[in-house]
Amino acid sequence: MVEAQKYRIEQEMTKMVNDLDRSHLRKMQGDMHRCAAKCCDDQESSLERVHGCIEHCTGPLNQANNYVQGVINNFQNRLQRCVMDCNDTARDRLGPDPKQETIDKCTIEFEKCAMKCVDKHMGLIPSMMKTMKQVLASGKPPPSTE
Repeated sequence: MVEAQKYRIEQEMTKMVNDLDRSHLRKMQGDMHRCAAKCCDDQESSLERVHGCIEHCTGPLNQANNYVQGVINNFQNRLQRCVMDCNDTARDRLGPDPKQETIDKCTIEFEKCAMKCVDKHMGLIPSMMKTMKQVLASGKPPPSTE
C-alpha cells in the first residue's frame, strides 16, 4: 500500500514538471540557446567576453530550474517529515517486546497515517503549481526557496 502511495506522488510530480516544462521552461531554454548563439556569432569579441555573454544567457533558465527544484525538494521534505512522524508514532506504540498482533496493528496505523500524509500533500500540488507558474511567468528572478 505504501508503494502505491509513493508511485502516486511520483506520477503527480512527473506530471507537474512536464507541465512546467511545456508552459515555461522550454521557452526559456530556447531563448537561452538563441541568446548564446548570438554571443558566438560575435567574431569581434574576446573568448572571455563570449563566455561571459553565454553565462549571462544561461542565468534566467538556471535560476528558474533552481527555483523549481527547490520548491519540489521542499515539498518532498515536508511529505517525508509527515511520514517519518507516522513511523515514529507507530514505533512508540510498539513498546519493548511487542506481540505480532501489536506489530500488525501498528503497521496498519502507520499505513493509514502515511496515506493521510500523501492525500494532504497531493492536495497542496495545485496551489504549488499555480504559484510556480506565476513566479515563472513574472519574468523576474525567482525567489530563493531556502
